Amino acid sequence: MENLTKCPLCESEAKFFFEHKYLRCPECDSIFKHRKLLPSVEEEKKRYTLHNNDVQDPKYQHFVSPLTDAIFDDFTPMSLGLDFGCGSGPVISKVLSDEGFEILQYDPLFCNNKEALEKKYDYIVCCEVIEHFHKPNKEFALLRSLLKEGGKLYCKTHPFDESIDFETWYYKEDETHVFFYQEKTLQWIKERFGFLDVTLDGRMITFLG
Repeated sequence: MENLTKCPLCESEAKFFFEHKYLRCPECDSIFKHRKLLPSVEEEKKRYTLHNNDVQDPKYQHFVSPLTDAIFDDFTPMSLGLDFGCGSGPVISKVLSDEGFEILQYDPLFCNNKEALEKKYDYIVCCEVIEHFHKPNKEFALLRSLLKEGGKLYCKTHPFDESIDFETWYYKEDETHVFFYQEKTLQWIKERFGFLDVTLDGRMITFLG
């Protein structure tokens, strides 16, 4: 029988953190939704299709600009990238492709391109993706395996810290946001999956392969 209070990242026994909906792990300091409350695939897809993700929208392009700017600084069009969890509007791929960058897309619901998971990448980008992971241990293991040595994994999410009132925190109100990260969580991921470094700059997280 599945242990519903086990951390899906480090597998430690977690304790209830907020009501009986969210738990907090004492080992990796993650906060996650109780397994019984996870949305179904159908519920996730319905929620995602409500997003107005127009790749031509300047505001949408600006929203992802911390990631695209970092890639422009760190890599060249000769590098191969992966837009992991690209969704129905792969704006990062659009912005990079317009500048001659080669980037493939993968999304389990909208672009289930399994062949993309058979290559190695200079960089991988996950924009507003990692908070949706039901099985972060499995997903980060996959991401690390897809990244070349010396490559970079760029993630954008809203990390939690003690200055935030979880009860009123807007980020948890999206029912598909099921796993939240703190600085200790990111360090745990770095050590567990063999990244050389991790940096947190606002909402952007960069893991060095």
